[in-house]
Amino acid sequence: METLYNSIIVPYDFTEVAMDAVAHAVLLSKKFETEITLLHIIKKEGEKDEMDQQLKKEAQKISEIHNITPNTLIREGSIFKTINQVAHELEATLIVMGTHGMKGLQKLTGSWALKVIIGSKIPFLVVQGPPKPNYEYENVVFPVDFKSENKEKLKWAQFITNYFPSKILLFSETSKEGTLNPKTKANLAFCKQFLESKKIEYKLELSKHIDSFSNETIDFSKNHNADLIIIMTTRDIAFHDYVLGAEEQYMIANNAKIPVMVINPRTDLMIYGYGSFG
Repeated sequence: METLYNSIIVPYDFTEVAMDAVAHAVLLSKKFETEITLLHIIKKEGEKDEMDQQLKKEAQKISEIHNITPNTLIREGSIFKTINQVAHELEATLIVMGTHGMKGLQKLTGSWALKVIIGSKIPFLVVQGPPKPNYEYENVVFPVDFKSENKEKLKWAQFITNYFPSKILLFSETSKEGTLNPKTKANLAFCKQFLESKKIEYKLELSKHIDSFSNETIDFSKNHNADLIIIMTTRDIAFHDYVLGAEEQYMIANNAKIPVMVINPRTDLMIYGYGSFG
């Protein structure tokens, strides 16, 4: 079981979009030099033997397609808890999950996908289709607003640039008057200083405030041929937000089908004021 540690985990339910998630995981595993683990959640123990055989067949199919053989793991539980439990147990590098956008894991809407993600200490990469040919994260969109947890995304932006020839596209929220909230301005200054200190190429553009910030971010991402969007979830998000319009769900289920890295705020950084990134 030690070979499962630090894997990229793919929640796998035998659907096409789950196979798309595998394709993304394969590209990342080669960059990160990690293994891939297919995780299938069952509702009762009696299903385990049959699903284990099916999952191993899928692993063999993936091996023939991608020339990489993933590990397989069957767990009893709920997708809303067990994915994160396994990821933490195995100290996973990343969870790559497929979704059907706002209409349909693999029958999860954007809001229910968000419910799976909330609470995880491991970042999720949410995808809606296969990677493009010769896929690289060249243009990475990094939305910036007034929330202090914006700073937590920076280490993941740096992580991506360690493995890909990425340019960070800072996209900042503005007020109706086109001005910057003082907290947003401070976050932008912090981001720029961090990226410059790490010699990471970046570009900054301000929103026009003619639509919601989530929609403007998606339009900006389309216009700049983004390969990835990095977002944070809202701290202390309430259950009704899953249904009533947390902006993250629209980013996750964006109609351009751009992959989205989703990171949850770390409560252990609150005492440091989010300034502990070196």
